[in-house]
Amino acid sequence: MDINIAESTVEGTAQAPPSKSYTHRAVLAAGYADGAVVRDPLVSADTKATMRAVEAYGGDVSLADDGSTVEVTGFDGRPETPDDVIDCANSGTTMRLVTATAALQDKLAVLTGDESLRSRPQGPLLDAIEQLDGDAESTRRNGQAPLVVGGGIDGGAVEIPGDVSSQYITALLMAGAVSPEGIDIDLTTGLKSSPYVDITLEVLADFGVDAEKTDAGFTVEGGQSYAPEGGDYNVPGDFSSMSYLLAAGALAAEDGLRVTSAFPSAQGDAAIVDILDRMGADLDWDRENGEITVSKSELTGVEVGVEDTPDLLPTIATLGAVADGVTRITDAEHVRYKETDRVSAMAEELTKMGAEVEEHQDELIVYGEDSDLVGTTVEGRVDHRIIMSLAVAGLVADGETTVTGAEHVDVSFPEFFDALESLGAAIKR
Repeated sequence: MDINIAESTVEGTAQAPPSKSYTHRAVLAAGYADGAVVRDPLVSADTKATMRAVEAYGGDVSLADDGSTVEVTGFDGRPETPDDVIDCANSGTTMRLVTATAALQDKLAVLTGDESLRSRPQGPLLDAIEQLDGDAESTRRNGQAPLVVGGGIDGGAVEIPGDVSSQYITALLMAGAVSPEGIDIDLTTGLKSSPYVDITLEVLADFGVDAEKTDAGFTVEGGQSYAPEGGDYNVPGDFSSMSYLLAAGALAAEDGLRVTSAFPSAQGDAAIVDILDRMGADLDWDRENGEITVSKSELTGVEVGVEDTPDLLPTIATLGAVADGVTRITDAEHVRYKETDRVSAMAEELTKMGAEVEEHQDELIVYGEDSDLVGTTVEGRVDHRIIMSLAVAGLVADGETTVTGAEHVDVSFPEFFDALESLGAAIKR
C-alpha cells in the first residue's frame, strides 16, 4: 500500500501507542509465569509473533476483542518442544528472546522469519547457548536464521559481546531466571542500546524476578518464578513511536500538538524529548500527567550519539533535514542491522526529497541549511520506522510525497496514519 502525503499543518491531541519493547517482554514474561494479564498492550505484527511463540511453547494467549488485554496462561518456566516451526515474521525481538526459551527444552525447536529477519545476526546468542552446553545452530552456518535450538540448558556463565544487540542479553536474563542454576553474563565489549536492558530489568522486577548489573555484565539467579503483583501488568506508552508524533508537532503544529500516555519509564528513546529541546523546539513535558505539548519551531542542528537509542536515528535525520545548520548522528553502525540498513535508507530517501546528506559507516550527517525538501516517491524499505519518518518529512515537503509499503507501520504503530489524519494531515490512501 502506498500513502500520499501533502504539505500540511497538524494540531490537536494524539495518544502514544503502547510500548512495543515492554509488550514483547511482558507477554513472554507471562508465558514464563503460570499466567498473567497484560493490560494496554501494543497489538501489532511484531508482538503477535511473540504471542504465537508463547503458544508454541505450550502457553495459551487470549487477546481481547478491543485489544485492551492479553490474557496468558503460561508454561510456568518449562517450555514444551514446539510442534511446528516458530515463524517470527519480521520481529527480531521475538526471535532473539524466544531463541533462549528454546534452549530450555530438551529437544530441538526451529525458528525462522521473513527474508529481512533471516539476514540479521544471531551468532553471538547461538554461541552463548553453546557455552551453556545447549544445542544452537544456524541451518546455513552463517549465524542467521533458520535456527535450530534446544538442549535443556541448566545455566552457567557466558561471555558475549554487547555491541551487536542488547536483545541477546535480555533473552539470556529472561530464560536464566527459570533455569536451574541461573546465568552470569560477562560482556566482552561495551553494551550498546543499554536502556533496552534497563527495560528488561524493570519488567523482570515487576514480575517478581531478581536480576542485576555486575562489574562484568549482568547476573540472574536460577529457580525463580515469574508472578506479577495481582496477576496484572500494565504496559506504558512507547517513546520510539511517540518520536514521530513529537517530530510532526515540532515541524508542522502551528497551534500545538499534545501527546498523551507519555509517562516517564526506563525507555532510552525518551531521549527524543531532550533532543528536540536541544534543537530549540517549543516543548513542555508534564511528567506527572504523562503529557507532552510541542509546537512548530525554528530548529537548529545538533550532534546526537545513538549508541543507546538506535531507533531514533530515522526521526532525528528527518528533523535534521528541516533544521538550520548541521545535524550529525554518531555511534550509528549498529543501526545498519535493523529491519533494513537504516543509515543508508535515510540517506538515500532524504536525498531523493532534496536533502543534503553525507553517509559514513558509523554516522549520518544532514545539512539542513542546504536542504529544501520536495515531494517525491520514497521507498519505505519494508521498515516501519523508515516509513513513519519519511511520512513526517512529507508534512513539510513542497508538493506531495508518496511513501511505498506503508502497511508495514503495523509492526509497531498500526494506527499511525489514522492518527496523523485526525491531526489534520492531508493523506490519501
